[in-house]
Amino acid sequence: MVFAALTSALVVRRGLSDDWTSMAKPPILWFNTVVLVASSIALEMARRALRSGARARFNTWWTLGTGFGVLFLCGQWLAWQQLAKAGVFIAGNPSHSFFYVLTASHAFHLLGGLTALIYVDVQALRLSLGPAKRTRVDISAVFWHFLDGLWLYLMLLFYVWG
Repeated sequence: MVFAALTSALVVRRGLSDDWTSMAKPPILWFNTVVLVASSIALEMARRALRSGARARFNTWWTLGTGFGVLFLCGQWLAWQQLAKAGVFIAGNPSHSFFYVLTASHAFHLLGGLTALIYVDVQALRLSLGPAKRTRVDISAVFWHFLDGLWLYLMLLFYVWG
């Protein structure tokens, strides 16, 4: 709902203003997109490994997917740093404001998702993740896939409307 409301606000604000200036997006956003998609793929490979009883492969894939999630957040931090060095700040222009608010909101949700991924990873590596706890794996992965899809949507929004 947050992202739907922010998207609606972006479309209305852009349509009603004469001060909207599209900002140059840092190229690292494309790298970050690939990293986030790779994270979802790794988590899905982990889920498949777990279903087939390959516990060691599950641990490897899940840890890799979690690591890619951390790398994505580091890449987002780098993107914000690049924008700041280029003089693009949240108060500079409405398009800048929406970019920062949307990406920060996404990053905040990713922190929650990463907490779940790390929890599952620690439990799996400690061999405390039995069959009764596999729902945690599925819920964490599905939430992460949702965040991945949301990022793809935001990229489309930034490059079409932003």
